[in-house]
Amino acid sequence: MTTVAAPTVVHTRAPGKINVFLAVGDLQGDGYHELATAYQAVSLYEDVRARHSDDFTVRVSAGPGVDVSGVPTDESNLAIKAARLLAATTGWAGGVDLTIDKAVPVAGGMGGGSADAAATLLACDTLWQTGVGRDELLRLAAELGADVPFAFAGGTAVGTGRGDELSPALAKGQFQWVLALADFGLSTPTVYRELDEHRRRHQSEIAPVRQPVVDAGVLQALRAGDAGMLADSMHNDLQAPALHLEPGLSAVLELGESNGALAGIVSGSGPTVAFLTADLDSALELQIALSAARLTVLRATGPVHGARVVAD
Repeated sequence: MTTVAAPTVVHTRAPGKINVFLAVGDLQGDGYHELATAYQAVSLYEDVRARHSDDFTVRVSAGPGVDVSGVPTDESNLAIKAARLLAATTGWAGGVDLTIDKAVPVAGGMGGGSADAAATLLACDTLWQTGVGRDELLRLAAELGADVPFAFAGGTAVGTGRGDELSPALAKGQFQWVLALADFGLSTPTVYRELDEHRRRHQSEIAPVRQPVVDAGVLQALRAGDAGMLADSMHNDLQAPALHLEPGLSAVLELGESNGALAGIVSGSGPTVAFLTADLDSALELQIALSAARLTVLRATGPVHGARVVAD
């Protein structure tokens, strides 16, 4: 009988995301909002390497254009929380040493921290050989945050509830994205508070959002692989509060749309602005134009796979 040796280091990778549609329900009594969102995983990845350790530690590095100076490396880091959650669930007695190489903008509305957590769950499950299975890992992912299950699953999906109840969405072909990164972050809770304040200020003019739903046009565009149709359907309820908090983002949106983008949208709670283009040539031209305006720019495609083990 042949036995397989336990790995000494495991390398995993999980993607960032763009919310091509995000509808936010009214504030609930538990302090959360009902969401209806269409996620697309894109080709900016967080790479996690996990090694055996007696303790739980994390080190962070970054790719071009990504500032990790504000990323915590203590117990508040979401990857550490993911590792500790899996250890507590499975009874693992040891720890893990994590190294994270980040390519997703930090505090940019693209789910980089969630991707770290998803990749860490998979890395630790593989390293420790806990064998809890995909369904259990997805359940644990949902405990860590609304975007973590999607980072684990990848592809294209509709998220409801807090965004963590996923239904796969059919998507044909590839979509070309150009991402304008900000040199500042936006706090997701702050953006949601601004949305709630706006709705309170204008409650006489705005009907309550009882049950948010994803627009059918978005799902049709994804199924057809039609970038033009998707551009006409994209929407984000958090875009207006993000622009109110950071008015300079309006100029970025205008700049992209005047240089060939089919449409621009603030990704999630921002401040990253995602521009959808018709094809690769248009994406390259837009990347050049935005770079010439001294913006930090990345190019990505979607949809891509979710968290997976990488062979080094």
